[in-house]
Amino acid sequence: MTQNQYLLAGQASELDRLQLQSRVWEPAGRRLLAEIGEGDGARVLDVGCGAMGWLRVLSEWVGPNGEVVGTDIDDGMLSAADQFVSTEGLRNVALIKDDLFASDLDAESFDLVHARFQMAPLGRADAQMESYLRLVRPGGIVVLEDLDPGSWHFNPPPTPALDELIARLGDVFERWGDPYVSRRQLELFRDYGIEANVRADVEALPPGHPYLRLPLQFATGLEAGLLTFMDQEKLDQLRNEAENELEQPGRWGTTFTLVQSWGQRAA
Repeated sequence: MTQNQYLLAGQASELDRLQLQSRVWEPAGRRLLAEIGEGDGARVLDVGCGAMGWLRVLSEWVGPNGEVVGTDIDDGMLSAADQFVSTEGLRNVALIKDDLFASDLDAESFDLVHARFQMAPLGRADAQMESYLRLVRPGGIVVLEDLDPGSWHFNPPPTPALDELIARLGDVFERWGDPYVSRRQLELFRDYGIEANVRADVEALPPGHPYLRLPLQFATGLEAGLLTFMDQEKLDQLRNEAENELEQPGRWGTTFTLVQSWGQRAA
């Protein structure tokens, strides 16, 4: 996963966004791991962990006898992750710079491989799936998490600027990535002979919740892509109107749907 292939790589806003994102979705991660079962002593991999990823929930899941490896291609993200690991005292977590598509990690060396929001921005689902299955041991588990934008709404309506901004962000992902890959997760597993499980989560965001600002955070990280669909004046206008909509009293929302699937590689 080279840096220039990731739509949001290198953006100044990415660190804050990824840290907030990880905290919002940690409960969903814990619920999924509870369904998978006990992880004590396991060796697990968090692909593209960014600034925080699943590092904390995996550290809890494998316990003091297990090992968590977090990888990323971006030095800045790994530095932030290292600070997080140190602050949290996660002694069973190691961080490694690694390119998923040219990985130096040993094949079949992990009991569980996790990848969140990796397929949608990259749009290389088959190549990614092959890499995950190469790294997981026979009998091990691959976990995929990606978004489905269908539930991403703001209330009470109307919110025309926020709705348009979300639609244009979808256009950017569709041109360079795969915004609806979550709907094909089970099909991807079946292509490799795996009958997978699936679950989904949507979070309600009360007024003032920082994750309500996600469309504007994306608009910063994806500005170059958005400017292929509109000029700077239109984008600035859309941002200003979206800001005004968010500031209206009582504004709340629902997140995109987090689709989670997991399956076991044949022993």
